[in-house]
Amino acid sequence: MQTANLIILGLALIPAAVLMIIMLIRDKQQPEPFPWLLRGVIYGVLSAFGSMLISVPLLASGLVPTEFHNSIEAVWHSFGAAAIPEETAKLFFLWLLLRRNPYFDEHLDGIVYSVCIGLGFAALENIEYLFAAGDAWLATGIVRALLAVPAHFFFAVLMGYYYSLVHFGHHPRRNAFKVWAVPVLAHGIYDAIAMSQSVAVGLEALFGIALLFFCNELRKLGQRHIRELAEVDNSHYNKKES
Repeated sequence: MQTANLIILGLALIPAAVLMIIMLIRDKQQPEPFPWLLRGVIYGVLSAFGSMLISVPLLASGLVPTEFHNSIEAVWHSFGAAAIPEETAKLFFLWLLLRRNPYFDEHLDGIVYSVCIGLGFAALENIEYLFAAGDAWLATGIVRALLAVPAHFFFAVLMGYYYSLVHFGHHPRRNAFKVWAVPVLAHGIYDAIAMSQSVAVGLEALFGIALLFFCNELRKLGQRHIRELAEVDNSHYNKKES
């Protein structure tokens, strides 16, 4: 492989790797075994292909527009071609990963494993985007490192948060639908704003500001969920020690 391709590959993978390390540092009480984490990343890569089993038929049938020329079409494309297929596939592989996982014994573990899947997906997607960007690979890599990859990280945090709540019996009926619906909604809104920016002539700056605002709110929500489940686990260990 040429040096330039190795550089592009590295730039594509570094954001996901950094976020993965940050997440694993937070999981300090009982770190998950590496083989299970690796399996989660592999499942995330597979979920990218699994999502195509949903998106391709929707696009081919015309139920979801393959191209969009206004914000309404951009919203429909964002949910039908991206958010719904991708988050559905991720949830399926998360269920596959955790259904017989003996190490899923802490609340934060749901987020950890979900993040593995989300970042596996994001890493593959990032590779595709950067190699397709041609001479703009550096700018594309920087923008996606700051926005798209962290967004996938926090979509995964939302999914893992509600998955853990259901698994450990915290209002399972109320939270079961949220395991799927909340990350789909967050993903769909993110893509809708980003895609609308390319078709809303004269409003590009406004949509750019809206995207930054949404990403910041998504970050704060995700961090709050991580802290909440970490505190639940810490409280459990403190009670055991006392």
